[in-house]
Amino acid sequence: MNSPDPRAGQTSAAQSDILIVDDTPDNLRLLSAILSRHQLSVRKALTGQWAITAAQAAPPDLILLDIKMPEMSGYEVCRRLKADPATRAVPVIFISALDDAIDKVKAFAAGGADYITKPFQEAEVLARIAHQLELRRLQRQLVDQNQELLRSNRELEQFASVVSHDLQQPLQSILGYAKLITMAYPTIQQSPAQPYLESITAAGDRMQQMIQDWLTYAQVGQAQPELTPLDGNRLLQQALLNLRVAIAEAGAELTYGELPTVLGSAGQLVQLLQNLIGNALKFTPQGTVPQINLTVEAEVEGAVWRFGVHDNGIGIAPEHLGQIFESFHRLHDAQTYAGSGIGLATCQKIVECHGGRIWVESQLGQGSTFYFTLPAAPLSKTACVSSPVAKYT
Repeated sequence: MNSPDPRAGQTSAAQSDILIVDDTPDNLRLLSAILSRHQLSVRKALTGQWAITAAQAAPPDLILLDIKMPEMSGYEVCRRLKADPATRAVPVIFISALDDAIDKVKAFAAGGADYITKPFQEAEVLARIAHQLELRRLQRQLVDQNQELLRSNRELEQFASVVSHDLQQPLQSILGYAKLITMAYPTIQQSPAQPYLESITAAGDRMQQMIQDWLTYAQVGQAQPELTPLDGNRLLQQALLNLRVAIAEAGAELTYGELPTVLGSAGQLVQLLQNLIGNALKFTPQGTVPQINLTVEAEVEGAVWRFGVHDNGIGIAPEHLGQIFESFHRLHDAQTYAGSGIGLATCQKIVECHGGRIWVESQLGQGSTFYFTLPAAPLSKTACVSSPVAKYT
């Protein structure tokens, strides 16, 4: 039977660099000969300190580590390697004559990835090495993929920001010329061309709102926001001021109590409240007065505030609850309910940038509640004191 090939999945000799640590020269020579026959690059160390120095100078892909050594045990060597960021990710296989369960438990507690008992079988050693090298390769691949994903996301956000900026100028020209035509030729309002001008203006307004939504979404997360103590009442009043026209047109009733001080970015948190309240206004059946209630409770011993935006809207079907925070995902056509499909995705990015979480509970036809958490400011880590409920209409 052929021995397992520990080089499986490797792309270069440098990815099969193994450091053997043992205070017995004969053991070093034996293990080195076995690995060398399989064309693995081998380094040797007779002491724990020598092994640590060698690993820090050039981290190997794998370490075979004896336990009983003078001056420093294998347990201590492993603990020191795992405490150093430069060598923390290097897998350690303990290889020792100690066969008691307590010895193996101590090895894994020190950070070991595997344990081989002496006297060992060559096939077993090679199989365990092959397994750890493959895991190491997959870990590196995952790190590389994550870094590439982060880079790609940054480029996409920058691209969206640039495109959004560049689109605004020609769009403003289109809307401006449409208005100039109406002003320069008043009689056009009674002509067959008037509906076309109205369509141009309406489409331009929708596109302008979409560009603004894209720009907001792209800008959130480009840099970690500076979190400062913010009065929740002021944030809410600014959001309501921004929505005053929509609230008045809908005849909506908003109720809320005293809001706490939170840690956050003022612009982003106003946008968060504005999006969630605006969503509640938008998805209310025609003929129904929107009723929105903003609640807040303390969580995690007062270190976190949980907000809830409750509405009496159309609700969300259970099969769609897991999709509503996806970018550009729409549950309804634009003619029925206007929007760009990224308002809730923006809310999720804002909350996550603040270290919180956001979720929704809803029943179709009975309304929805959007919950989100935000960190409490150091001086406000207490439950909200009951206060008269305020109403905004």
